[in-house]
Amino acid sequence: MADDHTHVQEFFGARAADWDTRFPDDGPAYAAGVAELGLGPGDAVLDAGCGTGRALPFLRSAVGPDGTVLGIDLTPGMLDAARRAGRDTSGSLLLADVAALPLRGRCLDAVFAAGLIAHLPQPQENLRELARVVRPGGRLALFHPIGRAALAARQGRQITADDLRAEPNLRALLAGSGWRMTSYTDEDARFLALAVRQGEETEPGAAAVAPGH
Repeated sequence: MADDHTHVQEFFGARAADWDTRFPDDGPAYAAGVAELGLGPGDAVLDAGCGTGRALPFLRSAVGPDGTVLGIDLTPGMLDAARRAGRDTSGSLLLADVAALPLRGRCLDAVFAAGLIAHLPQPQENLRELARVVRPGGRLALFHPIGRAALAARQGRQITADDLRAEPNLRALLAGSGWRMTSYTDEDARFLALAVRQGEETEPGAAAVAPGH
């Protein structure tokens, strides 16, 4: 897994400084994706693999001043870019790995994850870790500002049958990780899969960040 981490950090670290300028028109898609997560005032939400934090202002707007917004990323350069853009005013930024989140179990109402699934070294285990920190009945949004076909064309490749984001593959992957897919959208202008955390309801109110973090 260390090699996977190094590859991700090198790839995104080299692109962090100009990441936002490469994709300047993604804001409305992020806003729409966050809106469909169904957040309310006072909710606690994690932006998993937050990158430069483009979703953080929309997440903060959705949960209000009494809500909790956390942004976690593996690449220091991406978090630095988020701070330079002032997005740390919308949420707390943490350098951490989604494979081992420094969070209490069942402390969140939702997770927003933009472009994350393609970079997970162990997708089922990593999605299960996201499920660990979300209360039963909480929500997950797997988002990308363009759809699978448009992204493949941008990258000069073909979509294959084993693509994790294909609906049957993703539905099964989520089901094996503690989630139930509730909707699936794959259009040129957006990819968005929504899921609900399975399990019995538990009492809310636990602090989000574990002691010592």
